[in-house]
Order: sequence, then C-alpha cells, then structure tokens
Amino acid sequence: MKNLLENISNPSDLRKLNPAQLTQLAKELRAFIIDIVATKEGHLGASLGVVEITIAIHYLFDTPNDLLVWDVGHQAYGHKILTGRKDNFHTNRQFGGIAGFPSRKESKFDAFGVGHSSTSISAALGMAIASNLKGETEKQHIAVIGDASIASGMAFEALNHAGVSNANLLIILNDNAIGIDPSVGALKEYLTKVKSDKRLAVHNIIKALNFDYSGPIDGHNLPKVLSELKRLKSVKGPKFLHVITTKGKGLQQAEEDQVTYHAPGKFDKISGERIKKEESLYTKYQDVFGKTIVELAKQNDKIIGITPAMLTGSSLKYMMQEFPKRTFDVGIAEQHAVTLAAGMAAQGLIPFCNIYSTFLQRAYDQVIHDVALQNLPVIFCLDRAGLVGEDGATHHGVFDLAYLRCIPNLIIFAPRNEIELRNILYTAQLGLKNPIAIRYPRGKGTIIDWLKPFKKIEIGKGVQLKQGTKTAILSIGTIAKNVSEAIELSKKTDEIAHFDMRFVKPLDEKLLHTIFSEYKAIITIEDGTIKGGFGSTILEFASENNYQHKIKTIGIPDEFIEHGSISKLQHKLGLNIENLKITIENLI
Repeated sequence: MKNLLENISNPSDLRKLNPAQLTQLAKELRAFIIDIVATKEGHLGASLGVVEITIAIHYLFDTPNDLLVWDVGHQAYGHKILTGRKDNFHTNRQFGGIAGFPSRKESKFDAFGVGHSSTSISAALGMAIASNLKGETEKQHIAVIGDASIASGMAFEALNHAGVSNANLLIILNDNAIGIDPSVGALKEYLTKVKSDKRLAVHNIIKALNFDYSGPIDGHNLPKVLSELKRLKSVKGPKFLHVITTKGKGLQQAEEDQVTYHAPGKFDKISGERIKKEESLYTKYQDVFGKTIVELAKQNDKIIGITPAMLTGSSLKYMMQEFPKRTFDVGIAEQHAVTLAAGMAAQGLIPFCNIYSTFLQRAYDQVIHDVALQNLPVIFCLDRAGLVGEDGATHHGVFDLAYLRCIPNLIIFAPRNEIELRNILYTAQLGLKNPIAIRYPRGKGTIIDWLKPFKKIEIGKGVQLKQGTKTAILSIGTIAKNVSEAIELSKKTDEIAHFDMRFVKPLDEKLLHTIFSEYKAIITIEDGTIKGGFGSTILEFASENNYQHKIKTIGIPDEFIEHGSISKLQHKLGLNIENLKITIENLI
C-alpha cells in the first residue's frame, strides 16, 4: 500500500483523495507525528487526538480562503504537517525552526496566532463579522476549541456575542475531558453527562445561546465527522459541533497517561515508553515551591493554594494530595483565580495564587483593582518567569517586572536560588501588610541541599555577593548565577562588585545610596524586558537623587523573543556567561 502522506504538501493535494482513503491517511499522519515528537520532543497528546478533525476540515473547507483558528495550538501539529510544513516539521519548537503554535507570519494557513487559551471564538467571530461587512458571505470561519478552554470567561463572552450575530461561524468543541490536567468545573461535569445520555443535549446552554448545536459525535469516526461537517457547511449563522475525542489517540501510553504525554519528552516511538533522562541532583523551582508550600501548610492552617489549570505545571499537585480542601484548581480562569484569592485574603486566609508569569497578564485588572487597590495580602507565585525556551514568544515571562512594578502597594521579589525562594515563601505566610509577587524561572536550580531551616527575609533588603573597586553590577533573580560566573572569568574581576537587589519594589534605597557613593559605573542585569523593568527602576532612582553616574541596562530587548532552548536564546541576547563577560569588560 503506497504512502499517501508522502504526496501531500498542502490541502489541495489532500482534496484529490477519495473519502475512503482518509482513514489510511489518518494512520499515517499519527505515525508521522509520533515519529518526529519521539525524538524532537513537543506537545504530543493533543495533536494525536484531533487527527480526524484536522483531515476533515482541510478536506471539506477551502482553507486558507476559509479561515481556521485553533485554540491554544497544542493540537495543531497535524494542521502544520498538512499545510506545507511537513518537510521541516522536524525543526518544530527549535531555535530557527517552525513554531510550536500556529503563527500568522509562518503560514497563510495559520489565520490567527495563538498560544494562550480561549481566544479562538473571539478571533473567528471577528473574522466572520469582517467577512460579512466585506460582502464575503460564503466564506467559512472555523474555531476548534477544547473543553478546558471553553470553560474560560473569554470563550463565554465570545459565545454570548456570537449567538446574536448572523456570522458564518462554526465552533468545533474538541471534548476530551482534559487540558494539560483533567478539566474541572460544572461545565465539564455537564459535558461528561451528555456523553452518556445524549438526551441531555436537546436542551443545553449552547442551544440557548442561539447556536445550531449538533452532537456529540465520535471524533475518530471519519465518515461521521465528514458527514456532519458537510451538512454544517450549508447552514448559515452560528453553528456548534460537539465532538468527543481521546487525547493521545493511537499511542497506548498517551491514551492511558494523558497528563504525562501532553508533552512527554523523548520516548520510544514503537513501545511509547519514555526515555529516562539522566537523574539530576538538582530540583525544579516548581517543585521547590510545591514541596515548601506543603511544609508550610502543615504548620499554618490558613494557607490556601490556588492555580488556574496548572496543578501539575506549578507543582501545586503536592498540596492537592495532602490538603485537597485547601487547594483549588479553578480551570483556565486567571481573572477568577486572582479575585478568588482576594476574597479569601479579605477573610483572613493566606492565599498562594500560583500563575505562570505570562498568564498573569490575563488578570492584570484584577491584580490592580481587586488586590493592590485594597492592599489585600495575596501571595502571587509567578512560575516560568524570564525565558522559558521552546514554547516561545507567547510563553516567555519577560514582562512581569515591568507590568507589576508600576502598581502601588505591591511587593516584588525575585529569588536568585532555591533557598531564597523557600525563605520568601516562609516570610510571606508569616503575615505581610501588602500583596507580594514572587517570580522564579522554569527548570532546575543549582543547589543540591536547598532544604535548609527557614529564615525570615527582611522586606526591601538587597545583599552584596562580591566586593569590587570600580564598577557595581546589580542583578535581580536567577540571572545572578550567570553574572557571578561571568565576573569570575573576567580579567578585571577585582574591579567588579556584584549585588543581588532581590526586591524590585520596595527598592533597598539605603544600599543603593551606598553603591552610588562608592562606584563610578553601574550595570543592571535582568532576564526581563529592559523597557520599564528592573534597570529602569535604577535609572529612575538615579534621576530622582541627581546621581550622574554612567549606568548601563542589560536585559531582554524591546521585541518579542522567538522559540529555542534557553541556552541558545541567552546566547543570542547576550545573557549567557561568555557574552556577559565580554560586555562587562567592554563597559569597564
């Protein structure tokens, strides 16, 4: 039997097949995804689950003239392979290669760039309304969204609007009962009931919002999916197709362990067994948080853990195992998570609200209006701060220092290592008069024996890490390690002092006055944007106090940073040890 996928480079090739051949193509597409991801790594389970849907959409609709929007984009690998990126799919998520998520600049088939959840319905509706205004009433607009993403507030807002429009919009609900962690909430429970009793689908919230609702249907039954999509093509107005799929379909381990095989790392493509990485003596920052909060929660019964759908990614799963009644996975609902925490803090509880740095952007008003304005002592734990690597521009946590430091009442702390993280978590739960944001990176730390007795950290106090005679380097967070090593390698090491400022807000002004009185030149180094970030704070301090020093700020430039390994991105941006050494020596 000849390989069909070999001869398909875009959807026009796909449409030359007869429908009976599509089941074979689905098998080949799954095998292709498994073959590449097994060695190159990436998001696996989501793409395996939507193979039939992907083929059916591109077979029946006139993409890219008909517009297809994938929510989040974890599930879009099959889409990429069928739309001109098969031959370079092996570069997926690698530096200089194709992006792990749909990207408008990468392909005309990627109608809308994604990476964060629950945007697809709004975007597709906007496109559909635009088509109506331009008189393109036959153009189709499709949004594919998962059951975890549709429970988010933004998706509901878009559904509410779409239902009173005459937009030619088709929403396909890819219902597999899981995002990265299992889906949660009342909507998830309803969708689960519909699967077992289809009579419940007769009267449902989607129909009540004026959608032509159909389903649920088996998303792996290609003839059924093709038949229903063909019918819906001729239906005008907002339409909603409920499709049941299995995340990880076609690889037994991925079906059985859907959380791990969301992004499993390297694995054997035949057996599906994950290839064990060499055991590290170091601990992930997320696990330092996860294990420390359990330790603290045992001593302090007011501690609450909250996360928006990142129970595993944040390692709050450890607290869920020990204290299920005090741990809340609220689903993909960052705004709700923040205000929920504010409500708890208002009643004297101590909420640790753990949100990825890039996802807290989605709850900015809540941080200001519901937390900081009322000076409620919520403890924000911002995981994945700084460069995160292969997920790229949508996920780098490089804006947090800039967007948070302008907010009154908010304390901002960045630990340089695991012990500092552990101690600030301890300090925060002792009782603060203000909310605090604690930012820390993805990946492992550098200290083997980090489980030390707790020590209280003085708020607003920086520390000197190294003496020097001429130039002072001020760093914030874990970039301190690269800075320290760069200074050690420098021929001018005796001239360079190094300070870990620790707090972006409040600044250690006493220490800063000492630094400005003793050193002629100041260099600030951070792994966040230099526009409005930590370096800007030091420039403002110098201006306010009429210091005329030479000050150089080093950090993330004013552009969106692409995907690639953290080491390659640091090298490109001059934040690796060797480049920092050269830059520092040139500035002295």
